[in-house]
Amino acid sequence: MAVFWLAATALPAAAQDARWRITQERWSDADEKAWQDFVAALGGADCWTFDECIKSAANPYRHTDPKTRFYVDCADMPYVLRAYFAWKNGLPFAWQSAMKSSDGPGADIRYSEEGNVIVGRDSVPRAASGVNAISVLHTLVNVVSTAMFRRDATWDEPGMFADTYSPRLDREAIVPGTIAYDVNGHASLVWKVESGGRVLIFSSHPDHSLSRTFLGREFLRTGPQLGSIFQKFRPIEVVGATRAPNGALVGGRIVGARNADIPDFSLEQYQGSPPGSPYGWRTASWVWNGENMDFYTYLRARLSAGELEYHPVAEMKSMMQSICFDLRSRKQAVEISVGRGIQNMSPPDRLPRNIYGTDGVWELYSTPSRDARMKTAFKEMYDLVVEFIKMDMVDAPRLHYEGDNLARDLLAAYEEQNAACSISYRNSDGRTVELSIDRIAHRLYDLSFDPYQCVERRWGAQGEELASCRDGAQKTRWYEAQRYLRNQIDRTYDVDMGYSIAELESGPWGLRTGRGVEQGPDIDVKAYLTGVAQRGAGPRADIANPAGTP
Repeated sequence: MAVFWLAATALPAAAQDARWRITQERWSDADEKAWQDFVAALGGADCWTFDECIKSAANPYRHTDPKTRFYVDCADMPYVLRAYFAWKNGLPFAWQSAMKSSDGPGADIRYSEEGNVIVGRDSVPRAASGVNAISVLHTLVNVVSTAMFRRDATWDEPGMFADTYSPRLDREAIVPGTIAYDVNGHASLVWKVESGGRVLIFSSHPDHSLSRTFLGREFLRTGPQLGSIFQKFRPIEVVGATRAPNGALVGGRIVGARNADIPDFSLEQYQGSPPGSPYGWRTASWVWNGENMDFYTYLRARLSAGELEYHPVAEMKSMMQSICFDLRSRKQAVEISVGRGIQNMSPPDRLPRNIYGTDGVWELYSTPSRDARMKTAFKEMYDLVVEFIKMDMVDAPRLHYEGDNLARDLLAAYEEQNAACSISYRNSDGRTVELSIDRIAHRLYDLSFDPYQCVERRWGAQGEELASCRDGAQKTRWYEAQRYLRNQIDRTYDVDMGYSIAELESGPWGLRTGRGVEQGPDIDVKAYLTGVAQRGAGPRADIANPAGTP
């Protein structure tokens, strides 16, 4: 569970006023636009924890805060940011306070197979004197989890309404402040939609670090019962309140808008286009301007400002920059763990029941989920580059490239961004070790997610670079036993992974065994592009099948 801490303060009483007085009955269109601008500014800021962002120049309300430290994880961040904005603008706020798994008793509501049901709600009290805003935010952090997002998108009960709703897939609906929910246990906020349709997101983590990336195929599309992928905060209204002399609303109750009354409500992300049944999501079709697409291509086409076009060199630079952001965020996460001395502790005898979703030290300081998302970003870049080369061979109209050697120009863009991304870590002897995107790509499946292991292993060191690692024989054995888990880019929350070293070593391997997979997918973009550039256009079969496999 995340932590929210209110620091001791010696500020003047007026500056310490953290009262939340609700003066507005509802969020106006202007309030919603201001919310979008608020999130966009924080998303684009050069800050790497939630607390840093709230205290940065990107937050216009920072000077009105009491002396407070904000520590939130991924699920908390959308709620806490929305509540913070509501507090500063005198707006109402309400939330789901209790959830029940549709799977039955004993299920982990964060990963329920059939989603959750809302069984409790709460809201900010309406009082003339206001309420302590910090206390409300603290309550949210203690109540909210990703289980809040994991509920049926068709739910429309007025007495127990959902905090969020499913929006249309277009540029008017998918805006900064939209929630992107990954059913594998992660939530992010959209902070920008580029003109080419790429969705930029940022999120907090259990160790309180902040990461920025773009929404890709790691955000699994599922049926409506799990609520993936996009959600927006539902319009709410205070009814039956009276107004105090100071303008504050007193009493009354909170009412949520019905789905049919929300202009951009849609089940498009489940029904497909043309629309079918939302529960027939597995067979949904995606057609845009007469062309059949997969969901993720369709999403990008719908969010593009105009026709979907690929500018491959610019795309390469953008993907490399996003991976650089991921690596900078991972660096901070590892530094937090090392700073707490976790690598000096003795590891437990067994892995957690599931390494991707647990609690305690592992939840706070391990990085298997973060690393899986990063590996998926490398794989997605590789796949898209292969697709660009194939499109160039057939002169596909959607590909906008005016050069004469796409592989060479993509390789140049790769090298340019690789040189621009500086990643380093301090080893166990205190010396700085310089890395790069390309060096990390070659050791991607060696990067340890285990916080009990030395910093060198956290960064996949081998040979001389590993010499400063102080791990003993037991931790070394754990590292080798976890190799197959590091090869896995798919997160599996529904399998038991609580193995001992001997059980992990014995196999068998495979996604459903919980022991990992024998080999990770090819992600070496540089090697692929170098090969294509050296042989020119090359046989089409070589391009379509770069690994040379059957």
